[in-house]
Amino acid sequence: MSAFSLVNGDGPIVATAIHDGHQLRSECGSLCALDKPTRLREEDPHTGRIAAVAPTHLIVHQSRFEVDLNRPRDKAIYRCADDAWGLDVWSTPLTDDVVNRSLAVYDGFYAELERVLRERERQHGHFVVLDIHSYNHRRDGADGAVADPESNPEINVGTGSLDRERWGALVDRFNRELAAAAPLGKPLDVRENVKFQGGELSKWVHRTFPKTGCCLAVELKKTFMNEWTGKVDDAHLAGLARAIASTLPGLVESVRA
Repeated sequence: MSAFSLVNGDGPIVATAIHDGHQLRSECGSLCALDKPTRLREEDPHTGRIAAVAPTHLIVHQSRFEVDLNRPRDKAIYRCADDAWGLDVWSTPLTDDVVNRSLAVYDGFYAELERVLRERERQHGHFVVLDIHSYNHRRDGADGAVADPESNPEINVGTGSLDRERWGALVDRFNRELAAAAPLGKPLDVRENVKFQGGELSKWVHRTFPKTGCCLAVELKKTFMNEWTGKVDDAHLAGLARAIASTLPGLVESVRA
């Protein structure tokens, strides 16, 4: 399987799921000291199903433990436990050759993303990237207490590197329409920059396309799955996908305004 896949559709909206992947290249797999459940717990499984609601979407298949596309290039490889939430990822230090082959995935992804976004820029003038992620909220074990909802919204929209003077109305409309989608029969708790402000992908979009590109880092709390066993609630996940899909017409209208 390739490192990532692209579906190239119409319109100015592009979605990414850069932490969806679980696969490792064989040389990385033989060196990885983590078991699959531990890796899966820190990855963002099923976010590709959310990103797929956008006509154009890029879904990454390589694990973030091989190369983390949401970190700067010089920090994209987890070399030590401090890079990976205290986890010792590798049974032996990585050689430069292994690292360089992983960084080739990083370079290939960003080259393809830039190509896709340049195409949107030429066709539409402006574009929006929805960078879809998820985050854990039961750090104390499968039967442990859930994280405090006050500081852990159902959906955190990261806009830390975004020009709010330029894109503020679009962001406010997105947040409002996403909250109102109510896939489980009640409004979603959607808040901005509470838990995360967006990572390197958002910063890269705003740095590379300062006048034309808007990136929203959408972090879904893992209420749609058991983050310890990996079991997914398909109905809940489908509801979240519909909620994200419901915002697309408003995003198109806002970005063209």
